[in-house]
Amino acid sequence: MCGIVGYVGPRPVQQLLLAALARLEYRGYDSAGISILSEAGVESVRAVGNLSALRDAVAQRAPAAVADGGAPVAVADAACGIGHTRWATHGRVSERNAHPHVDTSGRIHVVVNGIVENYVSLTRALCDDGARFSSETDAEVIAHAIARRYDGDLPAAVRAAYGELVGHFAFVAMAADEPGVLVGARRECPLVVGRGDGEQFVASAMPAFLERTRRVQFVEDGELVVLRPGGVEFMSPAGEPIEREVVEIDWDAETAEKAGCESFMLKEIHEQADAVAETIADRVADRDRIDLGDLGAIDDAFLRAARRVVVVACGTSYHAGLIGRYAIERWARVPVEMDIASEYRYRDPVVGPGDLVIGISQSGETADTLAAMRLARARGAKVLAIVNVMGSQATRDADGVLFTRAGLEIGVAATKTFVAQVAAMYLLALRLAELRGTLEPARLSELIGELKLIPHRIAALLERGDAEIRAIAARHRDARFFLYLGRHVGLPVALEGALKLKEISYSATDAYAAGEMKHGPIALLDEATPVVCVATDAPVLYKLISNVQEVRARGAHVIAVATEGNGEIGAHADDVIRVPATDWMLAPLLAIVPLQLLAYHVARLRGLDVDQPRNLAKTVTVE
Repeated sequence: MCGIVGYVGPRPVQQLLLAALARLEYRGYDSAGISILSEAGVESVRAVGNLSALRDAVAQRAPAAVADGGAPVAVADAACGIGHTRWATHGRVSERNAHPHVDTSGRIHVVVNGIVENYVSLTRALCDDGARFSSETDAEVIAHAIARRYDGDLPAAVRAAYGELVGHFAFVAMAADEPGVLVGARRECPLVVGRGDGEQFVASAMPAFLERTRRVQFVEDGELVVLRPGGVEFMSPAGEPIEREVVEIDWDAETAEKAGCESFMLKEIHEQADAVAETIADRVADRDRIDLGDLGAIDDAFLRAARRVVVVACGTSYHAGLIGRYAIERWARVPVEMDIASEYRYRDPVVGPGDLVIGISQSGETADTLAAMRLARARGAKVLAIVNVMGSQATRDADGVLFTRAGLEIGVAATKTFVAQVAAMYLLALRLAELRGTLEPARLSELIGELKLIPHRIAALLERGDAEIRAIAARHRDARFFLYLGRHVGLPVALEGALKLKEISYSATDAYAAGEMKHGPIALLDEATPVVCVATDAPVLYKLISNVQEVRARGAHVIAVATEGNGEIGAHADDVIRVPATDWMLAPLLAIVPLQLLAYHVARLRGLDVDQPRNLAKTVTVE
């Protein structure tokens, strides 16, 4: 989820790049850097922390940068430049891992968003050819791969290197020998060009350059683009020219930050494929194993021997933990205890050495979760934090950290951070199963393969459009009460779907294990009640269908989220929303999407502010 930007033209590049990165900082904020190229040479500045740290580092080198040969490079003379704001995947947060990355000779500079899955084999081959790596990242391999092919023609070198890369990424490269030339490439990660008069821009997202130009060209998947002050060329990896339409954008700056969506929440719903892809990418690069990187004091020996797992969390994070409980117990055969963090320490829990306690918090600052983590650690348990924000308090209070990589989430109601948390819990469950030998290798490989396909299936689900869900929302916008039902992994999805509806539409809503409905909630049902059922394929689906029949016998209106290709549920529901087929244990990552959209449209039809619902805050830092 990193942000990249590039510019060629006559403007002072330094301040332009810094301003552009400020508008991309939501894509990553653990480190940042720029490289500026003029006829006098290249100057790179990198810094750890948010963009203010980079500004301070740049200011210390003002008023002029220094080229490789020692001559000053006046900012006004700079021909082009690239910038980057990082959300770490490979490699810790450090200045040497910050972008831009450079090859051994210092000639090729690159900024990268995404993952190079075959970086290990490429690194080995490049080192055999004399490359010397200076970072721990996968991204640096792109600079060396281009340099190995470079003979004075940057577009040709990028085309050659592009064919060697496996993964999903977008990058922009520049060569010290070719001032005024940038080359970008895209594979499954965003890249957009801004067209100016005698100047050109390229970035991860339009807000980076919208103040300068509203004329844009979209780089399609599998394309390369060459930028010079006088024009832009699109081409295939084989060098074949491609015609690309220039589109005039009439968005204002705020709309651009929302990527054209009417709200941040809708934008973030549509970013969920990327959130899952970034969270799992390098961790499932090998289909036969899970690589969680360095978890600090929580090493493989402890994970093999841990006697149980305890999950503490609040709200949406609690629901992600519930899904993780099902996965850990089924795949790794480790007992899991769930606790609402705000209750955990007040019941004097029995916890200590041999226990793995997982604290889940998007912000890493949730007061109740931090308190629960500290109590568990004080009693001798190992504590793992699953968080989205680097440098947050949870990262300092835990023995180990597993980062989600959803990027900055602005909408108060969590969407993309939820699916990223669920993905992280699946990764942990599979790693535990791998270490403990509780899954056959073929089954482990099958699950990893299915998990890797989830981002594509989320994207396909969202590309389908939501007209059907909007119509369902319109029919029930005035309902006084909604009931959500689910079984097994469908239950946490029902709980999260109901929470979304409560949070942003202020509807009276309850969520129950479907088998428990007859123990009370069934008394609330009548002909005016919409009942939302998570009915994706699962061994317990036939049980859920029995519960659905009980609902329909009371006259309630059944809305079912079901798996594509399953025709049985259609006979028992008034409305069926289909999601792509996958392994039934992974279905929550797909089933939650239509429930988020249902809540969204009910709230919008009621004229409510979905980004800032009343009485709620994004981070709860008090008990």
